[in-house]
Amino acid sequence: MRIEVNGTTHEVADGSTVADVLVALRHTGPGIAVALADEVVPRAQHATTPLSDGAALEVLTAVQGG
Repeated sequence: MRIEVNGTTHEVADGSTVADVLVALRHTGPGIAVALADEVVPRAQHATTPLSDGAALEVLTAVQGG
């Protein structure tokens, strides 16, 4: 199925979850926030939140600096 991550189209397996996509795209570790269809997905729900064809994810990484 096709989904969008930060505006870029990606092919993922049917039944993929938010966690599956984050691992595949190497967006792991602390400081990651995810929104699915403009709704924040809590980290505890990444592994249980399924994606459907056409889903739009926004993945944000917190950075430190000044």
